[in-house]
Amino acid sequence: MGSFSLFHWLIVLLPVALIFILRKPPAGPNRFGGTPQPMGFGQAISSYFKKYVDFSGRASRSEFWFSALFVVLVSIVLYLVDRTATLNGIWSLATLLPSIAMAARRFHDINRSGWHQLLGLLAPIGTIAVIVWYCRAPSMDDSRASVF
Repeated sequence: MGSFSLFHWLIVLLPVALIFILRKPPAGPNRFGGTPQPMGFGQAISSYFKKYVDFSGRASRSEFWFSALFVVLVSIVLYLVDRTATLNGIWSLATLLPSIAMAARRFHDINRSGWHQLLGLLAPIGTIAVIVWYCRAPSMDDSRASVF
């Protein structure tokens, strides 16, 4: 009778997650720097590895999605080459920090803290919110009122 089950944790964490999800980003100009330039596939891969652990600044949607596509394609190729998943595990460890840094810079582009990516751990509502934020274009005036 004294145990605190997973269901109880979800009931406690869901309202907290909703507060962060529904809260609007700060009004005014973006506090993380100037607007990033759209990038091509090669430029995005180069930027991904040059800014390996750079959590400051902003990342455009094209930079984020081309980098994510590259990571997934390399993972698929490594899986086809080595079915034991050893190479894929090494690749995943090698790209863990740059992926987190890229996601933080992507959140900075929509004037949100990079810590908001932790909401993705709260499935399903947090994951959906994070994916929507990844896809959201920054507005010219970041003070625009919106839920996401």
